[in-house]
Amino acid sequence: MYLVFVAPALLLAFITQTMVSSRYASASRVSAPMTGAQAARRILDAVGLRNVSIEQTGGHLTDHYDPSSKVIRLSSEVYANASAASVGIAAHEAGHAIQDAVRYKPMVLRSIAVPMASLGSNMAFILFFAGIFVQALHFLTWVGIVLFSFVVIFQVITLPVEFNASARAKQQLASLGIVSGEQAHQVKKVLNAAALTYVAATLMALLQLLYLLSRVASSRR
Repeated sequence: MYLVFVAPALLLAFITQTMVSSRYASASRVSAPMTGAQAARRILDAVGLRNVSIEQTGGHLTDHYDPSSKVIRLSSEVYANASAASVGIAAHEAGHAIQDAVRYKPMVLRSIAVPMASLGSNMAFILFFAGIFVQALHFLTWVGIVLFSFVVIFQVITLPVEFNASARAKQQLASLGIVSGEQAHQVKKVLNAAALTYVAATLMALLQLLYLLSRVASSRR
């Protein structure tokens, strides 16, 4: 039954990951006038965020912005390569830094939701099934559902954060003249595909919550 519930999200996740890989590879073959690290630095300096540093990190597509340290960490290929894919991804992370600087409300809410979402991700299913299988602990099913609801809330809040960061990235890249023409087109394709991965993650969380609720309903029959 679990697979029946989450199958649409799994299918969407597979499609989006395939799209990201394909579009990233395609955009990596389109040269850009600067590397990802240089593009991020250019954007940050243009908006007065000279306090935000840029570091190189390991892994593939492990790029992220750390608001606690005010650091953009870029994977080696994004950091050093001068391609449309690299500048697009780096600009997206710079978009998160701008959000942090202007206290973009969905990003603030997401930061607040992180501790409970982390707890829900780690404990929700354990508590839920403990309540399902041990009748005396049935109240734990609802504790698990409430905790997992925080995971869903976190994923829903993440959507505007990611879409807005991509919108800021595209605007900055265009206004600063970093990309144009085919470069801008490739950046748009990569960022749009990446955004869909968050849609898939949100759908997965929603369907998992529906599954938990359906288990409670069936256990009462």
